[in-house]
Amino acid sequence: MVEQTSKTLYQALWNSADILRSKMDANEYKNYLLGLVFYKYLSDRLLYHAANLLEEEVTDLNAAQKVYEVAFEDLEIKDDLIDELKYDFSYALEPQLTFTAMVQKVYKGRFELEDLAQGFRNIEQSSELFENLFEDVDLYSKKLGATPQKQNQTISAVMKELASLDIAHEGDALGDAYEYLIGQFASDSGKKAGEFYTPQPVSTLMTQIVLAGKENQKGFSVYDPTMGSGSLLLNAKKYSNEPGTINYFGQELNTSTYNLARMNMILHGVDIANQHLHNGDTLDADWPTEEPTNFDGVLMNPPYSAKWTAEKGFLDDPRFASYGVLAPKSKADFAFLLHGYYHLKDTGVMAIVLPHGVLFRGAAEGKIRKILLENGAIDTVIGLPANIFFNTSIPTTVIILKKDREKKDVLFIDASNDFTKSKNQNLLESEHIEKILETYTKREDVEKYAHVATFEEIVENDFNLNIPRYVDTFEEEEPIDMVTLSQEIVSLNKEIAKAESEFLSMLDELAITDTSKELIDATKAVFSRE
Repeated sequence: MVEQTSKTLYQALWNSADILRSKMDANEYKNYLLGLVFYKYLSDRLLYHAANLLEEEVTDLNAAQKVYEVAFEDLEIKDDLIDELKYDFSYALEPQLTFTAMVQKVYKGRFELEDLAQGFRNIEQSSELFENLFEDVDLYSKKLGATPQKQNQTISAVMKELASLDIAHEGDALGDAYEYLIGQFASDSGKKAGEFYTPQPVSTLMTQIVLAGKENQKGFSVYDPTMGSGSLLLNAKKYSNEPGTINYFGQELNTSTYNLARMNMILHGVDIANQHLHNGDTLDADWPTEEPTNFDGVLMNPPYSAKWTAEKGFLDDPRFASYGVLAPKSKADFAFLLHGYYHLKDTGVMAIVLPHGVLFRGAAEGKIRKILLENGAIDTVIGLPANIFFNTSIPTTVIILKKDREKKDVLFIDASNDFTKSKNQNLLESEHIEKILETYTKREDVEKYAHVATFEEIVENDFNLNIPRYVDTFEEEEPIDMVTLSQEIVSLNKEIAKAESEFLSMLDELAITDTSKELIDATKAVFSRE
């Protein structure tokens, strides 16, 4: 029943996008829909909580709106109520700026976009937590309509569609629905914007590895320096037995995506004190630089083979200094990896998704890889199937890194063939993830699937980690039984001869005329064996 309710909520939210879908692409309309859903969530939650504080029983949002309006008119109640709301939520809205009040105006033909814009401003200015949160929702964009009236109509239509949803009472389901929307937008955006989202199966695999054995740890800290929408970070909640104590640290370069992650955190019920998010360039300037700077878990899905400055000054940066060289300008993969590894606790676990090139490319990348291997930093290399991400079809690898290892061996898992084909993408399903996790935990050889390579073996391979060097998945073809094949050929030849004979007999039975004689003779010549 709960699952059915969630699916209904997902579908209703997704349907709301139909109004915007014809006007702009997914990368743009996601800002409107996710922004409006978030505003409605804040507004609805405030109305129900206000009714609760006023000890009034309400059955729906319109009743809660009425209670709120009456309380605001009572000067003896108003100020205390606002103080209570700001203390509990860090924001308050005037009654005429709630989502419910504005939808009522829509039905009366009195809604103005400026009311919603003012509501956005009031929320943004109420706390640092909400600062600039709606800056990507341009209510006066020409894409919503050529005239102010058309723009008003478009936003009004989306608000009416969302009005029927009682999202304030959905709890975790709303956070999951928001995640579903982000995934759908990533799928629709494809290569253009899919990089802000890590598909859930990959997030699940990485998070379970990072949290393995630490499910009961209170105050677990997790860091994603390229957090995108925050979905990878938020997965930690699902696999911890102490989800309310997790501290989330994340940085994102793109401001729109950073805002998306902030909303995602709030909708997933992450306490303000446990959110530590930052908008900035991870490689350009290290963050965080104030305690805590090292974390129990590091999860990363950085942009693949991105360009970066690689200026010589970075050779003195403590994140890269130990390696003596920098990742090449044209491929920042190892720069991201070293940044994440630098922020890992000695007892922590890091999981990063990267393209296969990092496993075998030479020059500076080869030198960095060699030092990491000599330090025993690389614990496991997992080859994933191709075409499981929205923004690329190339095969990828998950690399697991640790700091406190006694051995320098590396577990290789070749999961590249374990997937289910779907219409546009390959899917990593739960049975595939379970197989990888079981192999990772047991850490032993599995024929044609996994191999624990000793450090000596890796040295013999010149520190090249290309998976086929360690896991042989070659399948020999079955030998051909020549006797059986010959018998089959003889049998087929007999059947062909019999069919041809029957066909020629049928030709003989045809009536010969002046016009058909030439055609029948020509056909007989084709099948005649004389």
